Amino acid sequence: MPPSRFFSSLLTVAFLALFVGVLSADDAVKEPDLAAPAAVSSPSSTETDPHHEIIVSIKDQKMLLLTDGKADALYPVSTSKFGVGDRWGSYTTPLGKLIVKAKIGMGQPLGAVFKSRTPTGEVLKPNAPGRDPIVTRILWLEGQEPGNAHAFQRGIYIHGTPQESLLGRPASFGCIRMRSTDVATLCTRIATGAIVRIIPDPLPIHESLWKKFLAASRT
Repeated sequence: MPPSRFFSSLLTVAFLALFVGVLSADDAVKEPDLAAPAAVSSPSSTETDPHHEIIVSIKDQKMLLLTDGKADALYPVSTSKFGVGDRWGSYTTPLGKLIVKAKIGMGQPLGAVFKSRTPTGEVLKPNAPGRDPIVTRILWLEGQEPGNAHAFQRGIYIHGTPQESLLGRPASFGCIRMRSTDVATLCTRIATGAIVRIIPDPLPIHESLWKKFLAASRT
């Protein structure tokens, strides 16, 4: 092989190795963070929360918290930028009835970074440039219907995001993203076993309540 082709091949290999390394580091902090079904064991919690229900609207990109059947809180969220579904490798957000199977990160500071559901020790401020890990809290969801049966093993969470400026529009890789302050508050209010309904339609909430929640968020 001529020297010019040899060095050209070396440069190509080096570039590809660097490119793959960058992708691996980036993908490692994106949700869902589970590589295969065999990597997951289901938490044994059988706790229920009959007082709270979470409704997530794909259309509105908002989350409604119901307490004893009454609208209690409204949060901006981001669902998947790849649409809805439950197929492996699709990075979509599943629809239907799910439950909160586990809460992870209680007591961690706002902005605490998680990798494979374990805190790394790093803490990020909202909208930290160039960063997109899972932060603050994780509510790990388990599907209750055939159309979302893979949700738990796909690693579908409700979790905090440092990319708070993107909330209110689809931006995730399958999970439901929230502000760090909002997901921390939500975690303290609900118990494992709480029902989560992800719907394609607008939230079932009157315009007057929208205005009430909007005014409250500004105070």
